[in-house]
Amino acid sequence: MTTYSKLELGTLSDLHVHVVPHPGASLLSLVADAFGERRHAVPHSARRAVRAAAPAHAEATLRPLFAPEHPAIPDCLTPTGTMSHEDAAHHLEHLQDLSGDTLLADLEADFGAAVPPQWRHVIERPKQWLHAYAQVMRCAWKTVRPVWTAAGGALGREAERVGGSLVYGRPELALSALSPRYRLDGTVLQLPDEHPEDFALLGRRLLLVPVASGSDASLFAFDGPDTVWVGYPLPGLDALWSGRPPEPRPARQDPAQLILGDARAAILRATSAATHMGNLSSALGYAPGTLSHHCARLENAGLIHRRRQGQHVVVRRTQRGSELLDLLTR
Repeated sequence: MTTYSKLELGTLSDLHVHVVPHPGASLLSLVADAFGERRHAVPHSARRAVRAAAPAHAEATLRPLFAPEHPAIPDCLTPTGTMSHEDAAHHLEHLQDLSGDTLLADLEADFGAAVPPQWRHVIERPKQWLHAYAQVMRCAWKTVRPVWTAAGGALGREAERVGGSLVYGRPELALSALSPRYRLDGTVLQLPDEHPEDFALLGRRLLLVPVASGSDASLFAFDGPDTVWVGYPLPGLDALWSGRPPEPRPARQDPAQLILGDARAAILRATSAATHMGNLSSALGYAPGTLSHHCARLENAGLIHRRRQGQHVVVRRTQRGSELLDLLTR
């Protein structure tokens, strides 16, 4: 059974949302998948490349971070400390220059006096361990750097998609499309977590961090004093890791696609009349499971309605969906 940590967002129209293309989240996701048995659906070739480029001590160095009984990563080791538009060099320098006292203070904040056994050798030689950790992350960056460079266009389009939803006063459209693993229930954003907690945004900035690792990537930090951040899969990851050239961008981007995404915009446009789900799947070229996922999100937003008719499920755009589509195509 999946459990979720929850972030109460408050009034959606008051949100301060920013897309931050920070490579540190991608690095953390890659090493979690490659060495920590945290499956983020990183492509096999990428996982092999990360492991091949890593120093021999990588698995032993990273073991304290991903122990199943105490899965806590000190904030100073995550993108939290450098969450800005700075490049990877800035983040890696930050890790290299961390003091042992900073790490010890974070461990005390996380665990108090009862530091788990896997961290005890780190406490004895914190600076030595930090040096080893920084080395692992530098090696991971050598693997992901070409993909991150190629992702520039996709990162820009993602920023435009989120920004477009904010301009149109519909932040929920961006937040509900971050990942199939995430849920937006009214004003509560839910993310899968084996050790769930409840948080409130309380006016802090919400930073959305696209992650170029795997399609199941899920990372977040909700306890910062001024900001919280959510890492989620960057669209088009398969093409990036396979080395296929990115799809050419149309001269004029459809506002509905920009805000809703290609699949959901296509579904809205195709459902002006009642349509069987099977016919819709064939017409749009989406697998039934993928189509059902997108339709569920559109239905939750009140943009389409589904009903069973005999052995078929019929879907039709609602008045609200038509009004939104009209607004976006003016």
